[in-house]
Amino acid sequence: MASNDTHTASVGIVRPQIARFTDPLKLRGGSVLREYELVYETYGRLNAGRSNAVLVCHALNASHHVAGYYEDSDNTGWWDNMIGPGKPLDTDHFFVIGVNNLGGCHGSTGPSSINPDTGKPWGGDFPVVTVEDWVDAQARLADHLGIGCFAAVMGGSLGAMQALAWTIRYPDRLRHSIVIACAPNLSAQNIAFNEVARQAIITDPDFHGGAYQLQGTAPKRGLRVARMVGHITYLSDDEMASKFGRQLKHGKPGYTFDTEFQIESYLRHQANKFADYFDANTYLRITKALDYFDPAFACGGELSAALKDVSAGILVVSFTTDWRFSPERSREIVRALLDNRARVTYAEIDAPHGHDAFLLEDPRYHRLVAAYFNRVAAEIRP
Repeated sequence: MASNDTHTASVGIVRPQIARFTDPLKLRGGSVLREYELVYETYGRLNAGRSNAVLVCHALNASHHVAGYYEDSDNTGWWDNMIGPGKPLDTDHFFVIGVNNLGGCHGSTGPSSINPDTGKPWGGDFPVVTVEDWVDAQARLADHLGIGCFAAVMGGSLGAMQALAWTIRYPDRLRHSIVIACAPNLSAQNIAFNEVARQAIITDPDFHGGAYQLQGTAPKRGLRVARMVGHITYLSDDEMASKFGRQLKHGKPGYTFDTEFQIESYLRHQANKFADYFDANTYLRITKALDYFDPAFACGGELSAALKDVSAGILVVSFTTDWRFSPERSREIVRALLDNRARVTYAEIDAPHGHDAFLLEDPRYHRLVAAYFNRVAAEIRP
């Protein structure tokens, strides 16, 4: 395993692959997908014992493109600073899999896909999916790839919820879980932010009940507002202050409703980019999946009871300035695991970046993850 002095090598050029499934998948909400496709990428090599596979689960607006870059594009994977040769998740030792979840808009079956019953895009008729549905589909992808047990399942934010759900739904199919910037369920405030974002989309005149593709439109105005609302929650107040403060673009007030403050310009720029590539129906479903995630719900609100069968070793990481998924929420997970005498390691990183810290290259954070994967690698059968 590489030392903590990681270098910046990339996995290089990567190509997405498609797995097609014809066995019906019953979703938690009662709907059934008769057939579906998952787009995924892999990095590194699967060893002879098929024991070095690591599944990386993505958060809200990410995808299967976790590391590397495409031959015809400089589109670098969203966690490229974490995954690659000599990086914390070292592809010289691990076989890493990234998958675009069901309901996504990056190639896996979702609202933009064709509904086989109608021959038209699913649109607003695509069923609501949950974290548990994604995990079940990922387990089928593991079967497709001949992987009986993951060395680890890893994710941040919504991806961390999936990593936690894996320990509950398939306790015998992973040896470790890396749960970063997570919460055992959303607070009322978080659900409220998601609802404001959804209402911005649903009330956009171009939404058409989710059938906007058939109308040749897209609810980009609503999606822009949704992205701005979400983006505010990803950054800490200190990070916004240090990056933008109260800086005015032209040095003095213009007394208009144009973008005068730098933070306004930044939010609109991010929103415009997002609305050009992300699907609004997907955004609605992913935020609902966030809202519904609550493993303790079926156990009378007792998280310890929900985690009673966890056998994996677990690394839980939080960040001090993450006010969306605060360290206290991570400590709830840790306490519930300790109640069950689970093998848990907890770290709280003092970082100024807010929720987005899990995506950034903080040396202490990366050394921690690298050290944990050293332990994982030591257990792997060749």
